[in-house]
Amino acid sequence: MTTTTFTRRATLSAVAAAALAAWSPAQAAEHTMRISHQFPPTHHSAVNIAQFAKDVSAATQGKVEVQIFGAAQLYKPKQHHAAVASGKIESAMILSFQWGGNIPEMSATIIPYLMTSVEKQKSFVKGSEASKFLDAKMDAKGVKNIAWIVDTNDGIFTANPRALVKPEDFQGLKIRGLNKMFDAGLAAMGATPVSMPGSEVYQALQTGVIDAGFTGVKAANSRKFYEIQKYGVASNIILAFDNLVVNPAWWSALPADIRGAIQTAADQAVQRSIRTANGVPAEDVAVLNEKGMKAVALTKAQEDAMAAAMQPAVKKAFVEEAGADGEKLLKLLEQL
Repeated sequence: MTTTTFTRRATLSAVAAAALAAWSPAQAAEHTMRISHQFPPTHHSAVNIAQFAKDVSAATQGKVEVQIFGAAQLYKPKQHHAAVASGKIESAMILSFQWGGNIPEMSATIIPYLMTSVEKQKSFVKGSEASKFLDAKMDAKGVKNIAWIVDTNDGIFTANPRALVKPEDFQGLKIRGLNKMFDAGLAAMGATPVSMPGSEVYQALQTGVIDAGFTGVKAANSRKFYEIQKYGVASNIILAFDNLVVNPAWWSALPADIRGAIQTAADQAVQRSIRTANGVPAEDVAVLNEKGMKAVALTKAQEDAMAAAMQPAVKKAFVEEAGADGEKLLKLLEQL
């Protein structure tokens, strides 16, 4: 081996070693946070949690690797609670109204037209007694909630037979429901609700299993409802959250600085999710019209008519299921 060749190889080895040294700290994650959720990649909640993953990586200098499993590819929505509580996965995003009988009080925010204003959302997530009350309910079920991420504070009823503008328009339709409580309001207007996760609604509409759909206005676009639904009627009807829950044992075992960094990133995700103004964003309705759907937003008077038709039945169903704790929570929400 010539001196030149030896020198060249030594130089290359030194460069490689230096590159490896520079690479290792940034790449060698010390902790893994797997998050399962049901949303497709273009869904606004999926986009938000993807940014959360980037924020965590940056804040911890790569010490935490956030792995996201979206579109229900790892666990179905109804499996998320058990998967996190048992430690099969570190974290999941659970839609607040999908807790069902496990925590019936979680459905309070989707009582139609109860707390959809931006002001109430901000008051709720800023350590309100109502949010603390529900956090404790999740703690008791074996998971720790670290973020109340707003999924939507609007909803859109979609259909082919007719636009669902007033209560009597729902008469006789099979429609996508949310849960037993909300569905009581749909039934009060003469519809037959069929509860199913958002990921199943497109096919159910396409095949005629249901006549009408219900989802968030942005979700109607990301889930491409405009391909199969002629009419859309939007309003500020519900407030749905994505609860970012973690396994308590995993969370408590993390170093304090790592927990702090993850919590800060979660708080940032919450802030990104809250709108700056009340009302259904005109651009969200416009994009559905551009793609072929005849979409409109209800006027305040039309919203009031819908509220009058739905709220009594929904509140009655909520209190029947949630009992005294449900009544207590309603009072806390009214104080926001």
